[in-house]
Amino acid sequence: MSSPEKILKSHQLRITDCRLEIIQEFLDKNIALSHADLEEMLKDNFDRVTIYRTLKTFLDKDLIHKVLDDGGATKYALCAHGENEHDHSHEHVHFKCEVCGETTCLDDIDLPQVYLPKGFEKKEMSLLVQGVCDKCH
Repeated sequence: MSSPEKILKSHQLRITDCRLEIIQEFLDKNIALSHADLEEMLKDNFDRVTIYRTLKTFLDKDLIHKVLDDGGATKYALCAHGENEHDHSHEHVHFKCEVCGETTCLDDIDLPQVYLPKGFEKKEMSLLVQGVCDKCH
């Protein structure tokens, strides 16, 4: 597992306290987190605008990706990178536990192939599976 500093350096991002703490929260929790989740965790150290701007920067630099849950809320998850930091896909299965409410990336499960009608162009695809996670089962 990489450290927050290594992750920021590999994405050519300046190291700031807010960036370090947000990455550390993603690493510690290992689940998708919303802006509100991060705001609650970090409210004593950073304001909501700083957290929002940090998330936007992370999205722009492909460090995190958006995860939509069944309620329509946007959550974010740390991208799983291999040897090449930018050689990965956001198209994988997400699992939301109906007991604890946590959303987890299942990076090892590929999405099924979808064939669109002529004239349709896919931009991104996601699949949300709901059930009971291994911690709550």
